[in-house]
Amino acid sequence: MDLTFTEEERAFRAEARRFFRSEVPESIRRKVTEGIDLTKEDIVTSHRILNARGWATPNWPVEWGGQNWSPVQLYLYQDEMQQAGVPGPLAFNVSMVGPVIAQFGNEATKRRFLARAANLDDWWCQGFSEPGSGSDLASLRTTAKRVGDKYIVNGQKTWTTLAQHADWIFCLVRTDPAAKKQEGISFILIDMTTKGITRRPIQTIDGGHEVNEVFFDEVEVPAENLVGEENKGWDYAKFLLGHERTSIARVGQSKAQVARIKRLASLERAGEGRLIDDLRFQEKLAAVEVELKALEMTQLRVVAAARHQVKGKPDPASSILKIKGSDIQQVLTELVMDVVGPYVLPYQSPEDGSNEPPVGPDYAVGAAPSYFNDRKVSIYGGSNEIQRNIIAKAILGL
Repeated sequence: MDLTFTEEERAFRAEARRFFRSEVPESIRRKVTEGIDLTKEDIVTSHRILNARGWATPNWPVEWGGQNWSPVQLYLYQDEMQQAGVPGPLAFNVSMVGPVIAQFGNEATKRRFLARAANLDDWWCQGFSEPGSGSDLASLRTTAKRVGDKYIVNGQKTWTTLAQHADWIFCLVRTDPAAKKQEGISFILIDMTTKGITRRPIQTIDGGHEVNEVFFDEVEVPAENLVGEENKGWDYAKFLLGHERTSIARVGQSKAQVARIKRLASLERAGEGRLIDDLRFQEKLAAVEVELKALEMTQLRVVAAARHQVKGKPDPASSILKIKGSDIQQVLTELVMDVVGPYVLPYQSPEDGSNEPPVGPDYAVGAAPSYFNDRKVSIYGGSNEIQRNIIAKAILGL
């Protein structure tokens, strides 16, 4: 299997590297690198810079703004973006609802939503998980009853990421309660300003407000907001999740984090020397670097194999990337905690509006929040336990 890049691919990497590092503001990229929460304005600014270049939606059909890139180009694009600390395009828009609308929506729905999603004129959020319906998503209970030319939606969604910013939510709803649980689900688009919708924040362990509960009480949704066919939503959800896991290994992000850890560990600490000279720390850092290199080579093998696969069909090997990528991301946040040392203890949000300076060096500010927040990476996008089931069935044939 050929894992080398062609001259054209190397030129594309250089072009992507220059663009990401020169066009996206350094202030935004620094926040990403240091684990500091981005504001809504930061996310919109970065997303629109990418879209102006045509690089916000490379995996979409060309007629709706896609780039028709090869799997190798898409890999290089993501790798350079992550190493530069550039926030990825808002996933809810470009990796989730956008591909579903482009694939299964009618022409009117495509014209109405796709261009606005690509430019982040509409901010989307995902209405899938419910209390008691997370890993077993098909057991969801939010209902949508057809009444004339509208649906009446009742129920609750939870862990709805960034719903506080959202203009629209794409939801899985139960439209046929008598059918088998996977066969009675539909995919519907709901305006978040509609009467009967309530958003309630959930404070996470890192002290942030990233996720929310969303309640639907007799919410009226035009029937034209149904995507595709009624009761086919489970098929569309599986299609969406295949796109969501495209770059979940985040090799580029982890490479950037390793470089940052080395840089910070090389700083002199008052009366303690440099942490990079500590043999135990060297062992832990070397071990994760070996794991990261193995992950990168595995990802390259998946990319090379994708050249010969049916386009749009998820590779079950992505489950391996997801598991190992999650593990490495969590280990790296632990190493950052080692570097920061006792300054991780006085948690202070860099976005809390306080005029008080951070306790300790500036680089300590995001260490504890990132450590706590990254406990979730082994859960979202399909928990690591679910990924092991996929590997057992699709790869090992068990």
